[in-house]
Amino acid sequence: MAKEPAQREIKQERAARTRVEILEAAINLFSRRGFLATTMADLSRAIRMTPGALYWHFPTKEDLLLAAIEELHQRCLREFSGHLQEARQRSAREQLLAFTERTQEFLRGHRQYGIFFAMLAAEAAESNDRVADAIREKLALYAQVLEGIIRHGQRTGEFRQDVDALHAAHGLFGGYMGVLVHQNLFRATLGYDPLVAALHSLVTAGTQAK
Repeated sequence: MAKEPAQREIKQERAARTRVEILEAAINLFSRRGFLATTMADLSRAIRMTPGALYWHFPTKEDLLLAAIEELHQRCLREFSGHLQEARQRSAREQLLAFTERTQEFLRGHRQYGIFFAMLAAEAAESNDRVADAIREKLALYAQVLEGIIRHGQRTGEFRQDVDALHAAHGLFGGYMGVLVHQNLFRATLGYDPLVAALHSLVTAGTQAK
């Protein structure tokens, strides 16, 4: 009898690993080809799994995409949650610099994450309300962090009062995603770090109180 729970646990662990492998492949494939052009057959080939087995884990492509969005969101939370807690003791300017530098480093190592959100945001806005809502929810949370930093700086007098914190935060995140897509297109002549450094300079200069 003791073997049955152990076997169930092994199967559950194997299924969990398989799910992570599927989501990783989906994130990479969707970031390269987009949502509309990627089929479940493409995904099953990418992970060397039969279509039937893939459909067992995710009944539809939309289900898979929504799970991939949530998986990527959880990875971002794990990456930034501790960092944000530590940064709260600093000045608003230091928080903004630390956040932008950490974001630059994170996206440098995981370019496909930013491109994934950019590609899907562009496609889903006009084609799939559920996917658009899911992406909108996650990006709004990230922008909310930046908005809070900017508002804090306005209260302390570090940042300009005439800067709209909400639009500035969303503009910066849109800039990050745009830089990744743009640099991918011009990768033979443009580097990621110089482009992001230019973006950071504009944000720092544009928000700082005179």
